[in-house]
Amino acid sequence: MISTIGFDADDTLWVNEPNYRQTEAEFCRILEPWLPEPEVSKGLFATEMANLELYGYGAKGFILSMIETAIRLSNGTISNEKLNHIIGLGKELLDRDVELLDGVKSVLAGLQGKCRLILATKGDLLDQERKLRKSGLEGYFHHIEIMSDKTENNYKKLLAHLEIQPEEFLMVGNSLKSDILPVLNLGGYGVYVPYHTTWQHEHIEHLPDNPNFAEIPGIKHLPGLLEKYEIGH
Repeated sequence: MISTIGFDADDTLWVNEPNYRQTEAEFCRILEPWLPEPEVSKGLFATEMANLELYGYGAKGFILSMIETAIRLSNGTISNEKLNHIIGLGKELLDRDVELLDGVKSVLAGLQGKCRLILATKGDLLDQERKLRKSGLEGYFHHIEIMSDKTENNYKKLLAHLEIQPEEFLMVGNSLKSDILPVLNLGGYGVYVPYHTTWQHEHIEHLPDNPNFAEIPGIKHLPGLLEKYEIGH
């Protein structure tokens, strides 16, 4: 019996990656005097990957990586005015309103009381807490878990904290790499909800071949899928 359903946050419950891509596009326009957009994007992604261990995931690391990339690609010639513009882009990213994806509230409301609902996300603590507060969804969740990264070991710790076995846990998310594969590897269930924009670091070519895996076209389809499972406390 599945007693607990976990939900990813960014691009599963609310819009996230398109906001980053919009910020990146504006960043590339600032760097146009030095390099074309594809080269700037490539350079930014390389900086993000190099900084991931130091900064982790989230908007603040992204902002620092933009500044570092701008200085490097301009060979230190970028003006303070343009650097301030980049910092402003980052602050705008952090302060954006939260746009819920279609059907999220009705699905959570329908599941509440039938089993434990938890939010399991990764990234910067303050940024994720801010987005959750703006979303108005906090009251639906029994537990909120904000991880530095979604590894098998971190999911193990989460399940231990919840005092459940992997076979009692179902995770819903838009990233195969972060939301689905670690949970399947532990023996839990994973429901993949693809999103039209996914960060290239999270991209995986092939769907898992696992009886505990399912894919749905949108979160509105989750209640229908769950009819196949035994759900309850």
